[in-house]
Amino acid sequence: MQQVNPEMKHYELICVIVNFGLGSKVLGMAKRNGVSGGTIMLGRGTVHNRLLEFLELTDIRKEIVLMVAEKSVARQTLELINDELDFSRPNHGIAFVMSVGAFIGSGHYEYEFNAEDGGVESMYQAIFVVVDKGNGEKVMEHAKAVGARGGTIINARGSGIHETATLLNMEIEPEKEIVLMLTRKGSTSGIVKAVRDNMKIDEPGNGIIFVQTVNETYGILNA
Repeated sequence: MQQVNPEMKHYELICVIVNFGLGSKVLGMAKRNGVSGGTIMLGRGTVHNRLLEFLELTDIRKEIVLMVAEKSVARQTLELINDELDFSRPNHGIAFVMSVGAFIGSGHYEYEFNAEDGGVESMYQAIFVVVDKGNGEKVMEHAKAVGARGGTIINARGSGIHETATLLNMEIEPEKEIVLMLTRKGSTSGIVKAVRDNMKIDEPGNGIIFVQTVNETYGILNA
């Protein structure tokens, strides 16, 4: 039986999606609360109706802020950001945290994997779909046809003209897009199947899909 190290720290990934221009403010608040740093990415919302029920995102530029912090710091940071930006108001963004199995960087060097599930039964899951540029909208069309309310399309690229980044061993070049959707657990499998079948994800080079459990959320309206 595997021994559990009581001193092992539990880390979480903080994801905050806000309107363009607010990413630096979010990162600044997080750093003042003890988060060592983060990454700001550009994206766009995909909701085209007036309901804005789920992600509360219109088709305008978004900034996605990703940060990793120890669990207690992550939860406190999320509360502080929510208090300042008030995600309960329409179209003010969303924020959520997901468990991280291991974290190396920003002064943390020891590798230990922790499979903690967040400690609570979550209602939501995050679906990530990586496809060729221009196919993000198609992914959302197929997802919304089976109940998805909205999502965020992130333009993914390497840091230089001749460089590429990788995600799960798949090259993320300038012509790639990452579609991020938050869904209720009961809807996830149907959405994944619709995207997988219609986008032919199983064929080489057509993309990848992965799903993560979300531990805590702010700014999501219940349908």
